[in-house]
Amino acid sequence: MNQKHAWVLGATGQIGRAAVGALDRDGWEVTAVSRGGGRDERWGDGVRALALDRDEEGTLEKALGEDCDVLVDMVAFGPAHARQLRSLSGRVGSAVVISSGAVYEDERGRSFDTQDQPDGFPRYPVPLPETQRTVEPGDTTYGTRKVQLERELLAAGDALPVTLLRAGAVHGPYCRTPRELYFVKRLLDGRRRRVLAYGGESRFHPVHVANAAELIRLAARRPGSRVLNAADPQAPTVAEIGAAIDAVLGRETETVLVDGPAPEGGVGDTPWSGAHPVVYDMTAAERELGYRPVTGYVESLPETVEWLTGELAGRDWRKAFPKMARNYGEALFDYAAEDAWLETYDRGRL
Repeated sequence: MNQKHAWVLGATGQIGRAAVGALDRDGWEVTAVSRGGGRDERWGDGVRALALDRDEEGTLEKALGEDCDVLVDMVAFGPAHARQLRSLSGRVGSAVVISSGAVYEDERGRSFDTQDQPDGFPRYPVPLPETQRTVEPGDTTYGTRKVQLERELLAAGDALPVTLLRAGAVHGPYCRTPRELYFVKRLLDGRRRRVLAYGGESRFHPVHVANAAELIRLAARRPGSRVLNAADPQAPTVAEIGAAIDAVLGRETETVLVDGPAPEGGVGDTPWSGAHPVVYDMTAAERELGYRPVTGYVESLPETVEWLTGELAGRDWRKAFPKMARNYGEALFDYAAEDAWLETYDRGRL
């Protein structure tokens, strides 16, 4: 029996690294495609690394040839990429494409796009199934463009079976916007108190890269046109995440809980904070793919924390994680504002 061939676009990204490894260990012949053509030291010797810019017209089509059983796309975004993938119908057996939980909206039309508006936090069912309505497609936001991508790909039907994975809050090494940085840096900086909005009860369902890679591996084995959530077995609260990171680093932290949203200045506002829980239903993935998670959030933390600590060693966090700095700004580590709020809190004025 001939060995099956997998192409992975975005192979040196956070999920891509894990996906290439999972497919290689599962017996696939893997071509790992990225703009730089780099390799991960954990990949097997049989993995072929290829430098390619998929946005350069005709480059992907020419390089692909006729020998691709599954195309795994980590970086597809918007209708142009969807049309590019659809043009490969007949040359590609199936596709697995990363989408996002940002596509969902609640019954009042609230989504991740509206959460910064008054009463804008979405209130989703718990758990949130794939049948939940989505935002309207468009080119204005991350979520609307992902919906464009999804609809265009699903319209291909049997010509290109595609599994779309709606990923939760991705975590693990090599993340460009690691939410765990919020707690790890505070501990490394010697902070022994923290403030958490919404009583520390916010839940934003994570997915570890190894679990995302397992979903990709299973979907590659079982081609079909489907949309599936991608999440860990647990959706811990932000307070539980903070406590788990404390345990990894062997520290103790006093947590001050704020009822409701963060006070002025964003004190207590974390990358997980939200008025209502976001918890994804994984029943469909279990049923259709036989998915079983390979790790849990707490079990995976030591590796993530070790990686973060290494990335921060001797470096300004804004240099280590420039995208995180752009997304969240200086308020993420505004210790002066925290200390001022805590001083007032300690005097009993709040």
